[in-house]
Parts: sequence; structure tokens; C-alpha cells
Amino acid sequence: MFASWGTVAYRRRWIVIIAVLLLTVIGGAWGSGVSDRLTQGGYDDPGSQAAQVDKIIEDSIGKQGGDVVVLYTAPAGTTVDDPALAKKITDKLADLPKDDVSKVVSYWNTHLPALADASRTHGLATITLASTDQTKQSEQYAAIADKLAVDGVQTQIGGQAPLQKTITDKSMTDVEFAELVSLPLVLALLVVIFGSVVAALMPVLVGGLSILGALGVLRLISLGLDVNTFAVNVASLLGLGLAIDYGLFTVGRFREELAAGRDTAEAVRRTVATAGRTVAFSATLLVIALAGLMVFPLDFLKAVAYGGMSAVAIAAIVSLTLLPALLSVLGPRIDKLAVPWRRGKTANPEPRWLNRVAGTVMKRPALFVVPIVAVLLVLGAPFLNVKFGAADEKQLPPSDPGRQAIESITKAFPSTGNSVASIVVRGKTLSQADVGQFVSDAGKIAPDVHPVGAKGDVYVFNGNLPGDPLGDQAKDAVTALRALPHPAGTEVLVGGFTAKLADSTQSIFDRLPWMVAILVGATLLLMFLAFGSVLLPVKAVLMSALSLSATFGVLTFVFQEGHGAGWLDVTPQPMQVGVMVLIGALVFGLSTDYETFLLSRMVEARNKGLSTPEAVRTGLVRTGRMISAAALLLIVVTGAFGLSSIVIMRFIGVGMIVALVLDATVVRLMLVPAVLRLLGNAAWWAPGPLRRLQERVGIQESDELDEEPVREPELVH
Repeated sequence: MFASWGTVAYRRRWIVIIAVLLLTVIGGAWGSGVSDRLTQGGYDDPGSQAAQVDKIIEDSIGKQGGDVVVLYTAPAGTTVDDPALAKKITDKLADLPKDDVSKVVSYWNTHLPALADASRTHGLATITLASTDQTKQSEQYAAIADKLAVDGVQTQIGGQAPLQKTITDKSMTDVEFAELVSLPLVLALLVVIFGSVVAALMPVLVGGLSILGALGVLRLISLGLDVNTFAVNVASLLGLGLAIDYGLFTVGRFREELAAGRDTAEAVRRTVATAGRTVAFSATLLVIALAGLMVFPLDFLKAVAYGGMSAVAIAAIVSLTLLPALLSVLGPRIDKLAVPWRRGKTANPEPRWLNRVAGTVMKRPALFVVPIVAVLLVLGAPFLNVKFGAADEKQLPPSDPGRQAIESITKAFPSTGNSVASIVVRGKTLSQADVGQFVSDAGKIAPDVHPVGAKGDVYVFNGNLPGDPLGDQAKDAVTALRALPHPAGTEVLVGGFTAKLADSTQSIFDRLPWMVAILVGATLLLMFLAFGSVLLPVKAVLMSALSLSATFGVLTFVFQEGHGAGWLDVTPQPMQVGVMVLIGALVFGLSTDYETFLLSRMVEARNKGLSTPEAVRTGLVRTGRMISAAALLLIVVTGAFGLSSIVIMRFIGVGMIVALVLDATVVRLMLVPAVLRLLGNAAWWAPGPLRRLQERVGIQESDELDEEPVREPELVH
């Protein structure tokens, strides 16, 4: 199939080029408007008890708290009770547009003692926006943001709506900056790798078009579903990084075919049948890995899955359509504009240093397997002590005014912070005595339990949880509150920040086995169909698991335990379980990606009659340089995204860099060849019935190519 498509791409090259360019450019132009439709929510399980509490409270007594919280600090020598100060603030708040604001509650229009601190120097105003839709709330907050400051009064603005808008705006700016930084660096590295400007431009062109196409798909998705801001970040990262990797492997294989003396038509056909098939197979595995995120109820993970799957699929489609067509037009001109030190020279597909590595690994495989596995396990050890938290203002750097505002508000008014539990007691048989007894019992667990409101058979209370809202003490208090005895026919529901975190974390753990089953099952099945071996897929899963555990351990060591956190300008804090799951899908998918490129050449050599050691050595020396180069390019791309001021993107960037460094060096270049050498001929084994099944429905393409012996690499001892 792939070889046939290579022939079609060659013969219809101009039609393919024009069609792909039009679709991606038009899609990208339309998709640029997706930034106006992005949301920042989706980190909580919408079906959880905590989410149910929010809905009950909103339906019964109205939404509590404000979408925007403003802290006004009285000038030196005055207090919040100063008449002139009170008039200026009340006039300012009264002038807010009614179309954007539904309610304003402040110390100055209610004189509630809870809205002024003990020193009377700080007063609070909470603003409820007119809409409950997060996208519209962002627009409404933008309309009032410049109308909140009062002359001569220090004004700090916090709350969920400002935090969401700040993170969204910074995320979009950071994406543009990352693309601006990474593309020139990637192009320069490709020129060095290929030794030709024309060859280097091909993967960059594919990467840019893949981003445009992914934006178009994301905007289409946003018409019916919520799309989180980070879906665009992940789509840009994967679209650019993987398209460049796919382009690198494809162009590299095409130049290799030309160097072997084949004409352009045959070189394109063989390139698509080999590298193109591997690209399609690799992209399919990565799309399935990202699809595993769809089993979780969190809209954040689903949105990121949409973005990632779109980017990977489009990167593969552009690599399998536009790139072969462009190579058909260029032919030998792919090496035009060669750098001075490469003019007149042909790239060596078998670097001497890789020959040395291959020879050493083949001689002493056990001496590589044991220490490498031990080091990876040691790197993964910190993950055994992982703690899970949630996205809050610490996603922003310590110097950010929005984060500082929220921290100032929480310090002056602890009751507005994340330590508050919302408690709903409802039931038609409730008496005042029952309610009083419940409040007394709850107060022993959460100090300062007090009524917020009641309507019909619903009673709402707030209580302050003990300890850190992300800590075990607060989580245990939520569990204890939910377990309190209550009269027959009634129920007690507990919500709030800590409860949402606990519920969302549990929902992820409950569904995690399904994601693991999807990842492992798809890898085992597809790799068996591709390579016809039982052990190769199992080995691939184990190698990916090792890389993943080491990556998780390093992330825990840095982002939770704080080692080196100062260099990254991040605040050590518990890990976000949703982001860890995302990293898991990405790292597992990318690990399998490089495994596929490596094994495809080994199996190709094995099918040509080489012995196991020679097939392993051939695959390593033919792909090792490209895998290292691909990892380096992806590190540059993810490194640029890691410069983001948003902790989640910095977390993803660092995680990807760690995974790529480990995977493309010690794992693929040393551990995998050493394990295969130890397995010997058993590496290619499959039971007879499975072998016959694979031959009938497998996805091999080697039989479409001319059979010719593969030249064994000359070992350098």
C-alpha cells in the first residue's frame, strides 16, 4: 500500500502539493481564531460529589463567592472606614457595567466584618460576573479589569476569572515565542545534520504546515466542545516537533536511496514504503496513546487529547503527502545549497562512532543491560514519594502580579482561600435540632463551621479545614465530614477546593487501568502486526515503562522536592495528577516512536537474511544518528516551550527533555541493542498460528520492494 502511494505521490506531485498547501494554509488562517474560544477550566471531575455540591448551592441559594476578588488597601494613616475612601470605592464599583456584572458585595456596601481585616487597613470586594460560561466570563472580566483601580488606593485583583485570563494570555504569548525561538534553531541544526539548506527546509516546512492544520482542527472541535488553553500548547509542541522528526527520517531515507543509485521515482517509492510506513505506524501508536486520555472525565485531559491527536495525525498526513511530492519535484536537487564542508561529499549512512558503539554492545551486552536498568530505576525512585495537588495561582511565577494578588488576599482573609469546605445537608425530615447537632459534630473536624444559607430542605455551611488544603490532614477532614452520621432520609455532601482535588484524583486512579490497557494493548498488537514477533512488542513496552519511571522520578525530584526548582523559577509543590497522566501518554508514545524507527530497520535487515547480531547492528548504525538527531531537534522544540512562564508548560517541557535524553541515548542506542543481543534468535519468534495470522493481516511492506542484500556495516574495533 505504501509503496503504491509513493508511486502516486510521484506521478501526481503537483496536485498533491497544491491540495495540501491550500488545505493547511486555509485551515490555519481559519484556525487562528481558536484563541478566542479557549477555556481554562476542566481540571475537576464534573460527576464528582464536590461538583454536585457546587450545583446544589448555585441552584438553591445562588453562586457563592465572586468570580473577581479585589483587595483595596487604605493609604497610610487611614483605615477602610474613612468616609472619603469609602465614597471613592463605592462609586467606582457602582459604575461597573451591568451587562458584565450581576452582583457586587463589598465591605463598603454591606459593612460585614468578615470583609475587613483586623487592622482595618484592607477591605474586600467580590464581583460576580453575569455569565457562568468561562469563555464569556473572560470577556466580561476584560471589560471591567481597567475599571477597578481607585486613585490613591493600592488595588490588587484576584479570583478565578482573572487567574484564568492571565494563564490563557500568557500561554498564547508563550506559544508564539516558543515557535519564534525554536524554528530558526531547528533550521540551523537541520542544515548541520543534512549539510544542505534545501534538505533542511523540508522538515521545517512540514512542521509549520502541521501547526496550521492542527489549529484548524482545534477550532472545528471548539464549535461543539470546550477546548482548554493547553490543547493549543500541546498541539503546537507535538505538531512542530513530530513533523520535524518525521521529515528528518523521510528526507534521510530518500537521500540514502538516491545515494544507492536509484532514480527519483524509485527513491520516492522506496522511501514511502519504508520510512513512510514507519511514520504512519509510529503516528498511529502515538494517536492511540493520546486517545487513552479520553477515558478520564476531566475536560482538561480530553481537550489536550484532541489537540495532541490532531497535531500528530496532521504531521503524519503532511509527511506522507506533501513531503514525498516535494521530494519528487526536487530529486537530486535535495542536496542543493550544501554547506562548505559538505560540498561534493556523500553522507555516510554508517557513522564510525555508531559502529564502535554497536561493536562494543554486541560483545558485552550484559555489562550494558544491568547498570543501565539500575540507573533508570534509581532515577525513578523519588516517584515512590509523590504527592498530588491541583492547579492554582502557583502556576504563575512568584513575580506575577496576579499570583501576588491572590496570595495577599488569602493572607489577609484566610476564609477566602482554598482551606474552606462547602457542606450541604439536605433532607425533608431535618429539624433545627438535627442541624444544630450536625454543626456541633462538624465543628470538631473543621473549625468555624457556620451557616451560609438555606432554602427548602437544603442547608449550606462553610468550615475551615485544618492544615494545608493540599495536605493529608485536610483530605482526611473531608473524608471525616462525609462520614458524619446524619438522620435517616438526609444526606451530607462536602465540596470545596480540597474535596475537588480528592475526587478528581480518585477518578483518575479509578480509570488509570483502562488507559494502561489501551497503551499496552495497542502497542503489543500493532507492533506484532508490524514485526511478526511476540517478544519485540513486550520488550518495547518494558523499555518505555523504564523511560517513563525515570522521567517521573526526575520530575518529582525537581518540581515536588524542589531540587533545582530555583533555576526554573518554580515553586515546589505537589504534582498535578492530570498533568502526570498527560506526560505518561506523551513519553510512552514517543518512546514507542523511536523504538519503531529502530526496530523497523533491524527487522528489515533480518528479513533480508542477516543474523540477529548483524541485523541489530545494521539497524543501530543506520538509524542511530537519525534517532539522536530527531531527539535533539525535539529537545530544542520542547525546550523552547519549557521557557513558558506557566508551570504546567515548564513541567511538560522538562519532562519531555528528560525522557528524550534518556530514551534516545542510553535506552535506544545501548539498552535495546544489548537486550536484543541477549535474546538472540528468540527476539523474532512467534508461535506458528500467530505467525500465519501476521503474514495474512500484517502491515509489512518489504515484499513490495526489490529484494537485494543489505550490506553489512564494517565494524570498527
